[in-house]
Parts: sequence; structure tokens; C-alpha cells
Amino acid sequence: MLAYELYTFNKKKGYEFIGVLPERRKTPMRITRDSVMNWGKSLLGGDVDSRNMFFKRVAIDSLSGRILWVDLLSLITE
Repeated sequence: MLAYELYTFNKKKGYEFIGVLPERRKTPMRITRDSVMNWGKSLLGGDVDSRNMFFKRVAIDSLSGRILWVDLLSLITE
């Protein structure tokens, strides 16, 4: 299962893990950086500055819940 790990950067605390958003869209063409960021902002409300928010794409094993791989290129190209 494709998912996104959301993080934010705080100057005092450094990088903070926010949570994991599972991907549920069936059409991959609808998945964009902005759509993931907007989803994260809608869940967090006004508490987080979206300019300091980023995500990593990860694959999660549906049986064990363990992360199978992390798409590190998404950090560079996003």
C-alpha cells in the first residue's frame, strides 16, 4: 500500500513526524505533490505552517504494517 509520511520543520525542535496518510485514490494521475500537501493541511488545520511541511512516499506491507521501501527521490523532486 502506498502511503505518505508527513513531517514538519520547527527551528527549535528540528524535524517532527506528524503522521502517515494512506493513499486511497485509484487513479495515479490524480496524485500530485499539491494534492498530498492539501490533504495534510486539511487534516492538520491551521496549526502547521505548510511552507515547512514535507512528505516521503513509502510502501507499507498490508499484512505486517511494516515499511517496505521509502522513495527518497520524492524528497528531492517534490
